[in-house]
Amino acid sequence: MNPSRGHVAGLPEWDRCAVMGVVNVTPDSFSDGGKWFDSDTAVKHGLDLVAEGADLVDVGGESTRPGAPRVDESEELRRVLPVVRGLASEGVLVSVDTMRAAVAEQALAAGAVVVNDVSGGLADPRMVPAVAAARVPFVVMHWRGQSIDMNNRAVYEDVTTEVITELRASLERAVAGGIEPARIVIDPGLGFAKQTPHDLRLVAELGRLRNELERPLLVAASRKRFLGRVLASTDGAPAPPARERDAATAAISALAAREGAWAVRVHEVRASADAVRVAHAVASAGSGEPG
Repeated sequence: MNPSRGHVAGLPEWDRCAVMGVVNVTPDSFSDGGKWFDSDTAVKHGLDLVAEGADLVDVGGESTRPGAPRVDESEELRRVLPVVRGLASEGVLVSVDTMRAAVAEQALAAGAVVVNDVSGGLADPRMVPAVAAARVPFVVMHWRGQSIDMNNRAVYEDVTTEVITELRASLERAVAGGIEPARIVIDPGLGFAKQTPHDLRLVAELGRLRNELERPLLVAASRKRFLGRVLASTDGAPAPPARERDAATAAISALAAREGAWAVRVHEVRASADAVRVAHAVASAGSGEPG
């Protein structure tokens, strides 16, 4: 039988792992910084991702690559709001990727339906109350601090156990702050205060994360550093970001779908959309369910 992926209140119930496409409205994101910085171009890109199979589109205006400095609130709003508004007006399910409550509130007013906070509500004490008041889905990611020094925080005795413990604390804070459990998604934070062995271990134990925390699971591995290291050339140089890591991303998408992930978050949609559908067909065949 297919593993239960969990249903997120306020969103459709897909019969397989969903695909969340990424639109970075930033000049400095690690894999596609500047490509979609113009709002009209970003909206078109989001629509293209939907045409390629994205079920949701995640719009962000602040780079969270390791070492990235923060942008101010007014600049983040300037980047994000026209894109959210443009995509929502076309009927796209839009997630806003932000650590700021004010940005989340204005993006929701512009038509977003999900808040994806890489800090899990830790960066802005107003975030949890804002999401609770809006009664929208909330993605809680494992986070140990801002991008500028996240690499210094990548110290673990047992990465999976520690990520589960820290995510559980964030979940409890969110629920205590008024967010309904049925609206919460967890994200193990691949690449955030993690080194390659940590990321690989978490991917290997996605089923444990999902089972122990009992919440739908978002896996965001797309084009990340650990994939570059896995694909390193014979001289040890990591595969560069962007398209050189897309096939590996699709492989993670298939593995995540097989482990019951609710969704995968990816830059290049078509290959991962195909991967999750194949994973669903194989799982259905194995259980005797109609595919």
